[in-house]
Amino acid sequence: MIKRFSMLLPYAILATAGLFAYGTAVAQTPSLTATPVVTKLENPWDMAFLPDGTMFFTEKCRGLSVRLPSGSVNHLLGLKDIKGYPDTAADLFCEGQAGMNGVAVDPDFAKNRYIYVYSASSQSSPQTNRVLRLKVSGDTAKVSDRTDIVADIVYKPVASNHPFGSPGAHNGGRLRFSPGDGFLYVSTGDTHNGLVPQSPTLIGGKVLRIDRDGKAAASNNPPKGFDARVFTYGHRNPQGLAFRPGTNQPFTAENGPWHSDEVTALVNGGNAGWDPRPNMAGRGDCPDNYCGYSPNQMGAMAPKERAAFMSMTDTKQYPKAMRPAWNNDSLSQGMSAGTFLDGKQWKDWNGRMVVSFMGIGIHGTPVGNRLDLLDISADGLSAKRSTVSLPMPAGRFRSVVQGPDGSLYVATDEGLIYQIKPN
Repeated sequence: MIKRFSMLLPYAILATAGLFAYGTAVAQTPSLTATPVVTKLENPWDMAFLPDGTMFFTEKCRGLSVRLPSGSVNHLLGLKDIKGYPDTAADLFCEGQAGMNGVAVDPDFAKNRYIYVYSASSQSSPQTNRVLRLKVSGDTAKVSDRTDIVADIVYKPVASNHPFGSPGAHNGGRLRFSPGDGFLYVSTGDTHNGLVPQSPTLIGGKVLRIDRDGKAAASNNPPKGFDARVFTYGHRNPQGLAFRPGTNQPFTAENGPWHSDEVTALVNGGNAGWDPRPNMAGRGDCPDNYCGYSPNQMGAMAPKERAAFMSMTDTKQYPKAMRPAWNNDSLSQGMSAGTFLDGKQWKDWNGRMVVSFMGIGIHGTPVGNRLDLLDISADGLSAKRSTVSLPMPAGRFRSVVQGPDGSLYVATDEGLIYQIKPN
């Protein structure tokens, strides 16, 4: 864990922008300033903007808030027993990786004032993750009219014998509206359950594509017998969703099992190739019927050896699986989110994808708290990676979003949301 550091507003750090690819400086890169715009948060998880710069944000174990263009913050909806919010929901809770995760603004917000959040809920038994639709008041001080448009996303209710094996593990949770088709995309995790990713009916380990009422997009094309809301399946724990400017093709950013964080261009009905079931693909039994960290899940082992045993994208079992554009040089360092940079202010970075890393150093893997920049090929099957020379201290980077002002906004587990402005 990176040690928490304190900062006062207003604050700005000027960095000489340098991107370095294999040690060679890239020309025409912007210089960057970083300013913390919200501080003293508890595990901020996601952000979503209105055109005027109003920023909705979630804190995993607290709830939903909004930062107004003036800089003032209104708390809107808190989890169970959280103080300081005008309203709390008794069924919403936080445990492990779960809590209040993704947030998205309706494309027609000016007309309907809808926003959406992804949260763990105890409203049903067993517990589930839900997508909630909320209506924001005219003064942006409260939310109302809660409607749970998805109520059956699987949740891990009990601990298991795995790394990070607590309840709430592999929870997914990102929400994004496509600027192309207008549908809401929802990423869900495999919950440390070997059956889930390839299951036709359990909607974990998936990317869903739904309308604002939670109904499946009519053009979804999952395999026969699958839940109609499924856009892609066979995922491990996708926490990043982004749409490429110009084509609006969706991409996931997904953290891997001691190896192979992956960025993948999604294809309607596609299989991401993750299948951690035991007693298949040459594997025998695995702890708690989940081979996702096998073999030798608690011990050191070369990442490529692990990948040969338990592939992140198993093209032997699934020859038609979607191939990743990039796999983090076969390492797993906690890839968390992604967004595409769009606009001339980004110079050579315009059109590239930024991916964030929380940094997980184990078994000799470098920790790797950083922001990477991917120049992804037109066909989405390859990418060249560069690393951003940070204009602020590194942290556990949890979310990256481009705001309406063209700046990049970055949330860290240490409790800050930064504005990174290109110059």
